[in-house]
Amino acid sequence: MTFRAPVRELAFALKTAGFEAVLERYPETDFETVEAILEAAGAFAGEVLAPLNRAGDQIGATYANGKVTPVPGFAEAYRAFARDGWTSLTADPEHGGQGLPKAVELAVSEMVQSANMSFGLCPMLSLAAIEALTLHGTERQKRLVLPKLVSGEWTGAMVLTEPQAGTDLAALAAVARPDGAGGYRLYGQKIFITWGDHDMTDNLVHLVIARTPDAPPGVKGISLFLTSKRLIDEDGELGSPNDFRPISIEHKMGIHGSPTCVMLYDGAQAELVGELNQGLAHMFVMMNAARLEVGVQGVAIAERAFQQALAFSQERVQGKALWSAGPSGPIYDHPDVRRTLMLAKAKIEAARGICLMTGVLADLAKVAASEEDRAAALVRQELLTPIAKAWSTDVGVEVSSAALQVHGGMGFIEETGAAQHYRDARIAPIYEGTNGIQAIDLSGRKLKTTNGSAMREVCAEILLTAEALTESPDLIQVGRRLAAGAQALEKATDWQLAHQGADSLTSATPYLKLAGDVIGGWVLARQALAAAGSDAPWLQAKAPLAKLYASQVLAQAPGLAEGVMDTLPEMAAITPDALVG
Repeated sequence: MTFRAPVRELAFALKTAGFEAVLERYPETDFETVEAILEAAGAFAGEVLAPLNRAGDQIGATYANGKVTPVPGFAEAYRAFARDGWTSLTADPEHGGQGLPKAVELAVSEMVQSANMSFGLCPMLSLAAIEALTLHGTERQKRLVLPKLVSGEWTGAMVLTEPQAGTDLAALAAVARPDGAGGYRLYGQKIFITWGDHDMTDNLVHLVIARTPDAPPGVKGISLFLTSKRLIDEDGELGSPNDFRPISIEHKMGIHGSPTCVMLYDGAQAELVGELNQGLAHMFVMMNAARLEVGVQGVAIAERAFQQALAFSQERVQGKALWSAGPSGPIYDHPDVRRTLMLAKAKIEAARGICLMTGVLADLAKVAASEEDRAAALVRQELLTPIAKAWSTDVGVEVSSAALQVHGGMGFIEETGAAQHYRDARIAPIYEGTNGIQAIDLSGRKLKTTNGSAMREVCAEILLTAEALTESPDLIQVGRRLAAGAQALEKATDWQLAHQGADSLTSATPYLKLAGDVIGGWVLARQALAAAGSDAPWLQAKAPLAKLYASQVLAQAPGLAEGVMDTLPEMAAITPDALVG
C-alpha cells in the first residue's frame, strides 16, 4: 500500500501548536520554507523509505560472525538520507548543522518513522547523541565526533540496559577502568541496544553508562562514556577496531529491520563525557530527547496503519452499506467502520498536536525573548513530555489495532501488511521508559515541581478555549465537554498532589490518560476553531472530528477522574495466589 506523507496536516498542526511564536525568533526562516522542507521530507519518505518497510519486516536485520547486516536497501537509503541533510536539521551550525527549530525536526521525523519505523530508529538515536554531546561533550568530542554525527557520516547509539538492570539503573554492573593515559577501558555486557552495530557507515559511536571502580553505589556512581567502533586519532582519522562487538541480535515481535543488539565490551577504549558520577543527568539529555521522538513514533505508526485501513475500507465491498446507493457498498459506508476510522483520525491529530506542542515549547525554552518566557516554556515542556511519550504511543497501539480490525480477517493475515503495523507499534509504549514509568514521572515529579501550578495553568487555558467554542453554534457541545474535562483534570491533579505513596502510584497511569485525553481534546478544539469557514474538505472535517472525540473520549473524563481518586486499599493485600482461579 502506498504511503502518502501527511504534509498539509503537519503544517496545519504546527501552526495550531503555536509554531509562529518560534519562527519570530528565526528571522531567516519563514513558514513557506518550512513547508518546502516538509514537502521534500515527505517525498523522500514516500519514495525511498516506505518501499523498504515490507522487506524490513519480512527479511529483517541479520547477524553472523560477530557482525550485523542491515536489510538490503537500507544502507543506500541511509547514505541518501545523510547526503540530503536530514541528519543535521536542528544541530548547531557550529558543528555543521542547519540550526532549524526542534518542532520542524519532529514533523520530519514523523514522516520518516511512518514510512519505515525500523529505519527511522537509527537517525533518531544519533539525534539523541548529538544533543548529549552538544551539552556535555569535551572539546575533543565536539571537534572530532559531533560533526560526523551531524553529517550522518557516523551514527550514534544509546547504551544503557543490562541483563540484570532494566529500568533499575542503580543495578548496572558495567565498569570503566582508568587506563593510566587519561582514558578508560570498558568492560561489561549490554542488551537491547538499538542499531548497536551495522555496516551502513564506517564508524559508530556508543554513549555508554558505566561506573568506575571507586564510584559511589547506586545511581550516584554512574558516569557516561563515549566509545567508538573504530578508534579515532587526534586528527579524526579512523584506526583499528575497538574492543567491543555484538554477540547476537534479538528476535522480536516487530521492528525486524532494526537490529537490537547484545553488546560485549571487553576492554574497549573510551573517554568520559561530562563530569564523573554525573552520568545519570547527562544520559537523561539523550533519554528525554528520545522520549519525545518515541511519542512521535506512536503518531507515525498510527498514521501509517490508518492510511492502509482507510484505503482498504474503500476497496472492500461487503453487504448492504447504509450510506451506499446500491445493494452492496464499500465497508467505509458502514457506520461503525466510518466511526472507527474517524475516531482513529481524531486521536492521531490529537497525539500529533501534543507532540508538536511539546516540540514548540522545547524551542521556546531556548529562544524565547525573555528569561521568564524561556523558563515558563521549559516547565510546560517538561510537564508535557511524559504525556507526549506515553499517551501518543498508546494511541499508536490502539489505532493500529483498530486499523487491523477494519481489515477483518484479512488484517490477521500477514499478506496484507496490517499486522506489521500493530507488531511494530507495540514496542513504543515499552522502550525509553515504559509508559507506567512516564505516568509516575508525571504524577510523582512533574506535578510536584510546581506544586501543580503548571497543570492548573494548562487547565485554565483549556477553559478559555472551551469558552471560545461556545460562541460557535456548531461547537457548543464540544466546548461543554472540554470544559468538563478540564475541570475533571484539575480536580484529579489536586487529588494527586494531596496523596502520596501507593495511592498516587496506583492511580498514576489513569491520571496520565486523563491528562492526555483532555489535552488531546484541546488540540482538536483549537484545530476546529482554526479551520472554521474553510472550503477545503479536509479542514471542514476538523469540526466533526472534534465532535466525535468529545462524545467518545472527553465525555468519559469526569468518570476517569473519579477512578483516579477512588483508591483500592485492598490491593496491597492481594497476593499472586489470590489471582489464580
